[in-house]
Amino acid sequence: MSMQTGYTVITNNPLVYEKFKNSHDVIYREVSYEDILKEARDRIHQGYQLLTHPLSGSVKPNETPYKSMLMSSTKGRMDPASLRLIENAIQACGKFRFKGDQFQSDVYEDFQMIDLTLLESGMSSADVWA
Repeated sequence: MSMQTGYTVITNNPLVYEKFKNSHDVIYREVSYEDILKEARDRIHQGYQLLTHPLSGSVKPNETPYKSMLMSSTKGRMDPASLRLIENAIQACGKFRFKGDQFQSDVYEDFQMIDLTLLESGMSSADVWA
């Protein structure tokens, strides 16, 4: 299977990792929602560009522990628009505290599926432009 070359998936969602690890460039970290945003921010500082909005969908950062985003697979100059988006997302995340520790395990599976569905929507668009 050939790797997708137009973008990199950055995620803390094990379902996304398992689905795309053999077909796409995936950076998977077992970290919090906020920490995955910070990982994306660090990559933006290195010159990678954010390709999907870090707060996509209607799920608030305190309602799900999972986040997946698309970033450019090649480095360029640091993108100020990407940096603003990710910094605003980190600030928004800081306003909420995750309350998901009160959920049953099957709810976490639902959160993973919602994140996967949002990501696949972004991938469909990115694949058209790749």
